[in-house]
Amino acid sequence: MSAERLPEGALRRRADPAELGFATTAELEPLPALLGQARALEAIDFGVRMRGEGYNLFVLGPTGIGKRGLTRRVLGGRAAADPTPADWVYVHNFDEPLQPRALCLPPGQGPVLRRDMAELVDELGEALPALFEGEEYRARLQTLKAGFAQSEEARLATLRERARAVGIALLETDEGFTLVALQDGEPMPDSAFEALPPARRRALEISLADLRAALETELDAQPQQRRAYRERLRALKAGMARRVVEPRIGELRARYADCPGLPVYLDAVQADVLGHVDDFLPQEEDRIEPSRSHRYRVNVLVSRVPGCGAPLVFEDHPLHQSLLGRLEYLVEAGNLVTDFTLIRPGALHLANGGYLILEAAQLLGHPDAWDGLKRALRSAAIRVLAPGEVYGQVSTVSLDPEPIPLRLKVLLLGDAGLYELLCEQDPDFRALFKVCAPLEEDLPRTPESQRLYARLVATLVAGEGLKPFAAAAVARVIEEAARRAEDAERLSLHLGELVELLRETDFVAGEHGAAAVDAEAFTEALARRRRRRGLAGERVLEAIRRGTVLIDTAGCAIGQINGLAVFESGDARVGKPVRVTATARLGEGEVVDIEREAELGGPLHAKGVLILTSLLGARYAPDRPLSLRASLVLEQSYGPIEGDSASAAEFCALLSAIAEVPLRQSLAMTGSLNQHGRIQAIAAVNDKIEGFFAVCRQAGLDGSQGVVIPAANVQHLMLDPELVEAVATGRFHVYAVADVDEAIALLTGLEAGERGADGSFPLGSVNQRVEARLRTLALARQTGERRCGDDDADHRRQSRSAR
Repeated sequence: MSAERLPEGALRRRADPAELGFATTAELEPLPALLGQARALEAIDFGVRMRGEGYNLFVLGPTGIGKRGLTRRVLGGRAAADPTPADWVYVHNFDEPLQPRALCLPPGQGPVLRRDMAELVDELGEALPALFEGEEYRARLQTLKAGFAQSEEARLATLRERARAVGIALLETDEGFTLVALQDGEPMPDSAFEALPPARRRALEISLADLRAALETELDAQPQQRRAYRERLRALKAGMARRVVEPRIGELRARYADCPGLPVYLDAVQADVLGHVDDFLPQEEDRIEPSRSHRYRVNVLVSRVPGCGAPLVFEDHPLHQSLLGRLEYLVEAGNLVTDFTLIRPGALHLANGGYLILEAAQLLGHPDAWDGLKRALRSAAIRVLAPGEVYGQVSTVSLDPEPIPLRLKVLLLGDAGLYELLCEQDPDFRALFKVCAPLEEDLPRTPESQRLYARLVATLVAGEGLKPFAAAAVARVIEEAARRAEDAERLSLHLGELVELLRETDFVAGEHGAAAVDAEAFTEALARRRRRRGLAGERVLEAIRRGTVLIDTAGCAIGQINGLAVFESGDARVGKPVRVTATARLGEGEVVDIEREAELGGPLHAKGVLILTSLLGARYAPDRPLSLRASLVLEQSYGPIEGDSASAAEFCALLSAIAEVPLRQSLAMTGSLNQHGRIQAIAAVNDKIEGFFAVCRQAGLDGSQGVVIPAANVQHLMLDPELVEAVATGRFHVYAVADVDEAIALLTGLEAGERGADGSFPLGSVNQRVEARLRTLALARQTGERRCGDDDADHRRQSRSAR
């Protein structure tokens, strides 16, 4: 077989606007589901409906395919139809102040409870002072005070009478009580006391000692008696306050009777209010200190609108605190302080009862956040930690809020590499994310799928608020989608790139004042994009034009061929030719990969060289060792080289060097070689062809130039219309080859040659010349070895004679 020159129609599969069945996208119904993602939709549906531990999802797809939009669109309707989850609030724990309590309330009731508690405090702040200013309280307080005073005075009166009976007085001074002996009804001076007869003085001293002991006993009992008074006073206040507090809290208790935990909390509030009535009474400045009612506040952590459905939350900054909540601190007197009102929610709180979407790469960039998420999913609870606990540091005394039960679905968005890494490196990952939802990157291109793709374009156009697209413009979008898929038989589903292109096209049409977008606007938008991204390609062309990079597009040369390569430059992929050269001389069967020796060639490129070395020996020297030393290099490559797409061109250059047959420099070649001489498909075929076409167009198209590609890549061709037009007019050519014989015949203009019945190649064919040269090298090697052997023998004889 010979190389096939591809016709114009094989270079770009066009979309016929007439087959799409509409004039503009305004006539089309939007797609009810996402195009081409049935597998992913089925997985997502299963994951969100499946109950049980660990059925969270990993939505897998490359960047730009639209993972975020897909998940939001799929889950948006489902979330709206799901039950609305409960509100969650934190309140003061009267038994353990450092462990705030979490309370669950029906949707929308969190702010209501906060308002009710604030109104309760306000009402008590008005009602209690009024109550304690009333006559009843004053009378009962006066009775209590009088009773206490009378009781205390009665005990002191008894002690006074006892002292007077023995001639001693109990006096009250500024410093307290004292006992003194009396003389004529007046305190006895010290001199008089010393002048008393010893018996009398001794009797008074004993009496004074007894009375002092009795006085001390009485004074020691006073604190306890006063505590008893205060308790009775507190009981009086509580009893009076109960008349006001119980009815008001009773109303709240009845209102929230169906809320678990609320009645118990309200009982604790009532007990605390009755135990701290003074907090509601006027203080020294005749006002209530705000901090005195602080503990009755309600911190609404999460509140829902009743009937709004389940939450759908996308957290684009997944730090530990933004996921699991945080404690805030205030500075008071130089110290950091916090309380239950400073607990703040995280994304898990906000998404609880619904769905949380996270970018896996961003999440894994914060290991503490990833660990915190796993801990919450394993325990099915959200625990807010103090900063010191998050980072494993010793912290001062802080809060330990009651954990909140967690029930939600987490969806991680990431690519295949990240998914595989997590599966391999994190044993918890598979247990917590059991469902993988892989997104298709493209779909088969059929007349039906093209019409569906047009509806996808219409959906995106309407969603973005763009002008309607004419059928001809949509046909060009479909062709570009096939180009993006690198396959004429498939359509790319990278929605991010598609939306960008639609926006840019709409912008161009708007500049022209058009009411609808036509094909010309699309063509211009593509041209502008290529120009914006074309600096690197222009630099390549300039270097070739100026002779800095050596590329020939005419003539013939031995051991030299134009290969095709691509390189990435930012968001652009640039195709460029690269000169491949080969040399061959007598040696020991070694083919040297100079790129590999210089540590520029990657393992895939080295693999290609090893394959062509194996093919060379198997095809031309099956029954004897190779006797050459060959070298291969990609000239003027100054960076890493990877891939085996140059191996077919390298093999042709090597055959040219061995057979000393020149190759056409007007052609460039790409293709991967296998050990049987078949040329296999490669990637980025369109960019590679267009890269060489640009060089030839710059040098001047003379009708002899073209590219040689694997036949298996023909189905992938979606070439630029300008290149297609050049092929149609005969100024450029694209050839498809299936094996190396077809390629070498095209490149040399000679017959490649097949082995005949006698096992030999036709005389004058390229293969015969290669085999003949290898035989010559083998014979030369054998002759050289014999000559070296004779020289060694002569040397040994001369050595023996000398001895």
